[in-house]
Order: sequence, then structure tokens, then C-alpha cells
Amino acid sequence: MLMQRPFVFLCISYFTTLALALGSCSSEPREEASDASAEPVAAKANIADVEKGIRAYIQEQTEQGNGYFYIQDDTLDLKLRLVRVHTEYLSVLGPGNYFACVDLADTTGDVYDVDFFLSGTPEDMNVTQTTVHKHNGRPFYTWEQQADKTWTTVPVKSASNHLLGVIEGKDEFEFYYQTKVPEFSGKGKMWIPIASPDRYQEVEVLSMDHPGMGKTVTDQPYGNRILFLELSPEDAGKPIRIDYKVTRLEKSPYPADTPDALYTATSPLSPVGGRFYDIAAEILEGKTSEGELEKARAIYDYVVESVRYAKQGKYGTGDANFACDEKSGNCTEFHSLFISLARSAGIPARFAIGAAIPSNRDEGGMDGYHCWAEFYAEGKWWPVDISEANKYSDLATYYFGHHPANRFQLSRGRDLKVIDGPGEGTIPFLAFPYFEAENEARVIKATFEFSR
Repeated sequence: MLMQRPFVFLCISYFTTLALALGSCSSEPREEASDASAEPVAAKANIADVEKGIRAYIQEQTEQGNGYFYIQDDTLDLKLRLVRVHTEYLSVLGPGNYFACVDLADTTGDVYDVDFFLSGTPEDMNVTQTTVHKHNGRPFYTWEQQADKTWTTVPVKSASNHLLGVIEGKDEFEFYYQTKVPEFSGKGKMWIPIASPDRYQEVEVLSMDHPGMGKTVTDQPYGNRILFLELSPEDAGKPIRIDYKVTRLEKSPYPADTPDALYTATSPLSPVGGRFYDIAAEILEGKTSEGELEKARAIYDYVVESVRYAKQGKYGTGDANFACDEKSGNCTEFHSLFISLARSAGIPARFAIGAAIPSNRDEGGMDGYHCWAEFYAEGKWWPVDISEANKYSDLATYYFGHHPANRFQLSRGRDLKVIDGPGEGTIPFLAFPYFEAENEARVIKATFEFSR
């Protein structure tokens, strides 16, 4: 939850009178500023020097902190690890003065956007001020230009992600899953996900109505519950409906044992190695000494920035090769590409699918399914929602390490294997029903509705 406190200043210097048009990890315009009182330096620093300087400072402080970067004052006691240096906001403010913006995550997975001011020479920079700017993407302050053209900070009393589709904390709703049996001949089979409870969602099945002979089966190796129906042509057109009562909690990184090889293995639609290894190596070039968290963030940023959300071509299959070639797709392509790249870099990653419940109304339908992913680093599974981060860039920090409470998970994993499975062997993933008749399998459309 957002801390109710003003923004914090540590090691205060000339901050409030700095002649700087700088948004600090935002889209504000920037102007270089000079400080007439600053001492001239022998050589002019560049952006690469600033990045080197802030990385050296964070590394030194992390080593002194036994593996953690600490920020402490009367209201804060943060134990942090580096996630990302925002190279796009590094600035040379004037002779001997510099600015850097960095994301650091605490032991619970919350991400803090921290602003640093530095002084010194290109070879020897010292941090003069450390300021916590944002918590999970929410700002504690914004920048405001004064009449004399200098820039100062103004506290933000309240900031909400609600309008961008995020419900934090807890959400409660009923969820109505509806479909019908298609026209077919011969014998028909259908597989429909039955949502399972976990540490982040409580699920009660209120009712389940369907034609044909039905039983509940479990897939391997993910343990999803699946309604398996054996159908006849007389069942065509008949409705199928499952009603749920759901309590869902906002998800943040959570501890877990080291995952098995399943989450680093290759699969038909999320291949590992080959060109994905090459792309991952290029993304992570120069990051060999960084931790898994920073590497995962670099891959996350690459997918956010390089893939366009567009329902065109053969989208919706979750094919990482399609996403790589076309640089477009829906949520399945975004997360399949991330999984291929993460696994190719040796970072375990996994897939889940369900629905995103609207935050701006309390009943009605929604536009199909939604999927997301998790990766494993530093003893925790970290949730990510990369297609939403692509659509809402202001929430890119939030979606690296969080899933909002207004989600409903129907199944997890890819290439599901079930007893009495389809002739082709596996189900690629399961949100909408999977149907087979006369050895031809296909996905059947379902509609989702909800009520709070």
C-alpha cells in the first residue's frame, strides 16, 4: 500500500533552486542548467559517465550493506536491490553537477523510483542528495517551474492508479463463464477450465450447468482443474455456464522454493535458445555482473518497448516466434516472448491466463481473456503484466512485480496434458473452451461477465 507520508529528502543541497526542467522518470521536457557557483572541471562529463558514477555508488553502498542498498530516515527504513538505471533520464546539469534516476526493489517486491543528484568529475562523482520519488509508480511529488525559471518539487497529496484499471488491496465479485456447444457431427469432446483457489484468490463454484457427460480432470504437470465433457450432435447449441464467487488479493512477489526445470524448458510456442538466446544476450550485453532481477527488468523493458499491442495476423496463439517476427500481438504474444527470452537467459518464467475485471464499473461483460506471467529471482516469483505495461506506460513500474486485485485466474501453464486429451496431445493453454470432433480441435468462444 502507498505510504501516507510526504516525500523524503536525504542529504539536502541546492535541490529546490535547481534550474532544471526535468520530469525525473516522467515525460517532462528537460533543459540543461548551469550553476554559476559550481567549480569548473577539467573534462566535461557525458551520460555514460553519469551512469558509471551512479552504478559505482550503488554498488559500493550495496557491498557495505551486505548485499542491500539502504535508505533510512524517520519514516523510511528501506532495504533495496537495484532493478534498473533509467538511462533515458540521466543528465549533465552543468559543470560538475549531475542527475540520475534509479529503480530499486525492497524485500517485499515493492519498487521505489529514487532520484540522485551527484557532483564531481567524470572520474570521481559523489552523491549529494537522494530523494524517493515514487512507490510502485505512484509519485510523492511532481516538478513545478517557478517564475524565475527554476524548478522545484511539489508534494502529491494523493495519486491513484484506479483510472488505469488497477484495484489495489482486495477485490470481490461474482464471475459468470458462459459458452455453448458448437455444431458438429460424430462424437464431441470439450475441455473447460475450472478456476482453482490459491494464496491470492478464494473461489467458490456457485453453480455449474452443462449438457452431456461431464467429469472433473486434472492436467499434468500444472494441476489445473478441467471440466471434461463428452457430447453428441444433439447437444449442439446447448448452453454451458459456470458461476463463481471470488475474492482476489493484489499480488506482489512471493517467496518460493527454487523451481524445477519445467520453467526453464523449451516448448513449441515458447522456444528456448536459438535466436531467443541471441536476443537475450544482446539485451543483457554488459550486464553479466548484475543480478537476476535487473536482467529480468531489462528483458521486460525490451518486450514493452519493441512489441505493439495489435490484434492482427495470427495473433492470440501465444507464439513467441510470431511476436518476434511481427513485433505485435495480444497478451499471449507479449508474455510468450518474455518467457522465451527469460528462459533463454537462464531465468525461470511461467504463464497464467484468466480475465481482467474492469475497475471503472461494477457489472457487465469484458473483452475476452487476459494473460500474464511470472519470473523467478532472488527466491521469489515476481508477477509481471507486460501487455498492460505497454498500453499504460505510467504503470510500467507497477506491473513489474504486481498484478492488481481485479484479476481472475482460470488456469496456469502451457501445453496442458490431460487424460482423455485431444488427439494432437496437448492443449496450448486454457481460457476459452477447447473442443474436438472427428479429430479436429479448435478453440470455442466464451463470454465473461461479472458483478460486484
